[in-house]
This record gives sequence, C-alpha cells and structure tokens, in this order.
Amino acid sequence: MVLEMKVPSPGESITEVEIATWLVEDGDYVEKDQPIAEVDSDKATLELPAEESGIITLKAEEGDAVAVGAVVCHIDMSAAKPEGGVEKKDDAPKAEEKKEAPKAEPAKDTYATGTASPAAKKILAEKGISAATVKGTGKDGRVTKEDAVKAVPSMGTPGMGARGSERKKLSMLRRKVAERLVSVKNETAMLTTFNEVNMKPIFDLRNEYKEAFKAKHGVGLGFMSFFTLACVRALQMYPAVNSMIDGKEMVSFDFQDISIAVSGPKGLMVPVIRNAENLTFRGVESEVKRLAIRAREGQITVDEMTGGTFTITNGGVFGSMLSTPIINPPQSAILGMHNIVNRPVAENGEVVIRPIMYVALSYDHRIIDGKESVGFLVAVKEALENPVELLMNGDIKKALEM
Repeated sequence: MVLEMKVPSPGESITEVEIATWLVEDGDYVEKDQPIAEVDSDKATLELPAEESGIITLKAEEGDAVAVGAVVCHIDMSAAKPEGGVEKKDDAPKAEEKKEAPKAEPAKDTYATGTASPAAKKILAEKGISAATVKGTGKDGRVTKEDAVKAVPSMGTPGMGARGSERKKLSMLRRKVAERLVSVKNETAMLTTFNEVNMKPIFDLRNEYKEAFKAKHGVGLGFMSFFTLACVRALQMYPAVNSMIDGKEMVSFDFQDISIAVSGPKGLMVPVIRNAENLTFRGVESEVKRLAIRAREGQITVDEMTGGTFTITNGGVFGSMLSTPIINPPQSAILGMHNIVNRPVAENGEVVIRPIMYVALSYDHRIIDGKESVGFLVAVKEALENPVELLMNGDIKKALEM
C-alpha cells in the first residue's frame, strides 16, 4: 500500500510552504515520525515527519513552493526494511577517461627573460613593482612597456583577488519578512524617538545577586527581565502604545504580550512572552531562555510567534550603538536596545563615567502622539535607572525570589 503524504497546515492563514531541505533521498527507507524534510512557511521553518514507515519517493524538489494539502512524497508501506541500511545504487555510467592532450613545451629561459626595457623599468619603479613578478611578452621574455602598463592596476581595473559571486534563492520566511518590512515603511507614519539610560543601578544589582539568582533558579539575571518589566509598566501607563490599528478602528489591549526579536538559523524570529505583566524576574528570564533556544534550534512554532502587542529588539548584542528599529506589524511600537558603553556624564555638577545605553522607540504616529511616545520612553528610562523602587517595590530579595 502506498501512502500519499500531503503538506499539513502549519497555521491559520498559511496557504503554501516551500521545501527548504529534504533530509532523506529518493528511495530511502524511512521510519514513522522520522523527520524527512524542512519546510519554510512565511512565519517559521518546520520539520515534516514521515507519517508511516516504508520506501519514500519524492514528488517535489528543494525550493519548490507547494500548496497546503498538496502531495509531496509517496511512502510504500509494503516495502520491507533493508538489512544493514539502504544501499545506494550508482547507475551513472563511468565517464570515459579523456586522453591528455600533448603538453606544449614551455619556452626556455634566457639571460633576457624578465629583463625590463628602460621605459618598462621606469613605470614599474614608480609603482613599486618588481620586474621579476611580471611576465614578459617581448623577445626572449623581455618585459616591454606594454607589459609594465598592464601590470599596474588602475582605478576600476580588477585586482588579483577573487571576484566570484553566488546567487541563492531567498527562503519563504526571508521573503515574507522583506515584504512585511517594506509594507511597514509604506503604510505607517513611523517616527523614532531616542533617549539614554544610565545602566549603573542594574549593573550593581546584577553584580550583587546574579550568582545567587542563577544558583537558585537555573537561569541568569540578564538585562531582558529589567527591560521587559520596565516596558510592561510603561505600556500600562501609556495604553496607546499597547494598541494597533484595525481598519478604521483602534484596538487596545489590557494585557502585555511582549515579542522578543531573536536571530535564528533561518533569519529573524520574534517569539512572544505571553502575559508578561504576570511574570517575575525569574519568569521572564526563564521564558526568554526557552523561546531563544527553540528559535535557534528551529523548533519554534507559528503560534509562539503570533499575537504580540509590543516588541523589544536588542541590536546591542551585535555591537550596535544606535538604530531606528522597524515596527513589527500589526503592532504600533518597538523598543530598540543597544550596546552599553562607558561614557562621561554630568551628575551633581561633576563629570563621572557611567555605563550608558542609548534606547530608541519607533512608533506609528497615526495612533501614538509625540507626547505619548516620549512619555513612554521616559517611563522606561526611569524604571531602568531606579529599578529597586519602580520594578521591585523596594524589596529586592522578594522581587528576585531569593
């Protein structure tokens, strides 16, 4: 009996996928639930497991776009499993050995080989090129003026380095991301406001409690929990930032689902921390770690990346000093974190060195006014610079569950 394997639906609104990689070859014996292919949708890369055991016959090529419900392979369930594994057959005829063409005898060197003419010598000397490195085309191998001119690279002349190129089809996920980003630029009134944050209070807290926090909870006390909880507080203060446009209506949410941008093997992934307003520092750090691992291992699902109300992206891990992040549609705002650099700042009339991070908030000006956007970013800054009072209610050990 031959089973026709069809493309399952990865999620609502997805009508087709792309065969990214076949993990088996035509004619292989596959076991039930064995991953046989990786398929790209416009939101994630998913593994396609074999529905039954048997000999597989592929019906689609890598790079093909196939509709949800279309047949991608056949599995012959009546075929017996080969002993000692599947033996690959090589039916290709052996190429006939080509007879070597008689080699031309190299020209014999003489006393004149490599000797530059006076004009050639002058040109090569001006450019610091040795005549010995130039192949002469003159009589008996002499280096002529023309040889010297050709040996001197000019502006626009290709050098001696590699000049190859490679053309590779973009994955469906990357193409969809590109479409979404272009649509955001074209369809929203996007503006960005900036501020700076003195990270010393958070540095001091982490230096004192991070070892005990990790020993007790099994996760590190990173920056993401502080930023996530600071954003939750600011979103509650400025609900317009936690809203989105739906046609002619503005939809506001009484919960905070925070999307976290993560760099995965197939490109940018944005998994969602659900109901971040109910999480503690430990809860946020645990969820960030879990989602980041799943994204980097290609195990993230469409559901885990759908439905955020606000996004945080951290370009600082790659060394970015400042950027204007692009809104993650249909959301209306995104916070950009950047690298932390010791900078001179004024405190109480004195210049001191502090670890400073520049932060950026890109927002859709159609529903978020300047007052709200600036107020939101200032609220984030205040919480990060005074985390004990504004994020921990004055009780550090209780907040960190120590």
